[in-house]
Amino acid sequence: MVTSHETVAFRAIPALASLVAAMLPHVSAAQPVARLAVSLTHPAIEYGTRPRTDRVAQLDARLRGGTTTLDFDRQHGYLRALLEALNVPVESQSLVFSKTSLQDGFITPRTPRAVYFTDDISVAWIPGAPVIEIAAHDPRQGVMFYVLRQQVIPAPPFERPRTCLECHISTTTLGVPGLAVGSTVVDDTGVPFTAIPVDHRTAIDQRWGGWYVTGDTGEGPHVGNTVATDRTNPILEVAPHNLNLPTADGRIDADKYLTPYSDVAALMVLEHQTHMTNLLTLAGWQFRVAAEDGRDPGLAGTVDALVDYMLFVDEAHMDDAIRGSAGFEAEFEQRGPFDAAGRTLRALDLTARTFRYPCSYMIYSAAFDALPEQARDAIYARLWQVLSGADTQTRYARLSLDDRQAVVEILRETKPGLPRYFESPPR
Repeated sequence: MVTSHETVAFRAIPALASLVAAMLPHVSAAQPVARLAVSLTHPAIEYGTRPRTDRVAQLDARLRGGTTTLDFDRQHGYLRALLEALNVPVESQSLVFSKTSLQDGFITPRTPRAVYFTDDISVAWIPGAPVIEIAAHDPRQGVMFYVLRQQVIPAPPFERPRTCLECHISTTTLGVPGLAVGSTVVDDTGVPFTAIPVDHRTAIDQRWGGWYVTGDTGEGPHVGNTVATDRTNPILEVAPHNLNLPTADGRIDADKYLTPYSDVAALMVLEHQTHMTNLLTLAGWQFRVAAEDGRDPGLAGTVDALVDYMLFVDEAHMDDAIRGSAGFEAEFEQRGPFDAAGRTLRALDLTARTFRYPCSYMIYSAAFDALPEQARDAIYARLWQVLSGADTQTRYARLSLDDRQAVVEILRETKPGLPRYFESPPR
């Protein structure tokens, strides 16, 4: 229980432009994974020129072809219409007030950036900002970055600013154009001093610096909802009044936003998803580059790291039960798919761990299905080694037989193309 002020200080970073690039891997127990070290123009990648099939590219084609339109409203511009067109739930709204955006001049603790997301899309909107920022995970090409200008025109085009890659290719993103969630020490204007990268392996008490967090986080501490007040010694104080906020109303100009929430359950899902996205992109690119270059990929380390992360092997301990306040859990879970018993890998637990069944729902993503056959086969084989119980390393002891059995049963009914050896019973 937080009964008095605690403090958290992260390492210094050299400058705002280096914020994402300065984030370093932070989980010593995790399987090592090498970042990509080839050019984006490599024939197997051609990031800037190869045709795109991500859902923003598809929407852009429909807009240009006149088969789809986006409505514009004075308060939010294209935001509502864009979320609806991309099937991104409003309940996923997460509010970040650190000035870590191309449009940082519009971000303050009073006017944070609102992030909305689904499995393959992230949309970021700031009140009064001239563009909406979008990241879309292309099944083959990795994460694509777009902006949509807040101007009333018949078919607003999606643009691809090159400046996004200055921060979105880093050690944290594994050297591929990717995504990152940070926990940042910020001052009362939103200027960042220090940061660490965050995913489901990060201790809860280190998360959410620079973010608003609404919902019930129990008695465990975290560093959300607060700012550093001493610029000579920037730290975040953990205090009771910054915990368990039902809404962000009073902290933000709530009338400007679609909802007054920055849902803790949504944040935890987003944190898991960002690194999973990067791992999938890296695996696909590494296998394709190796095939193009005519060599054996030799990527057991990448496959092991991806599978360990997919199975939440190094997930951080939860001090107490967590519950969101925006209805995100129900919205997220209803997207399924479900087995005959009504089970889904999207079912959230939020008591001892994030998900009820420890296997990432990103196994259903278009990016997973688009992996080269050799990569997909290697991932399935490694998944089965762990889920079957054949790998008896101590690090997999947290995956109980009941957990592994449930995951295998769900996958058998919900994942097309699952190898036949998954029909055997785990032990």
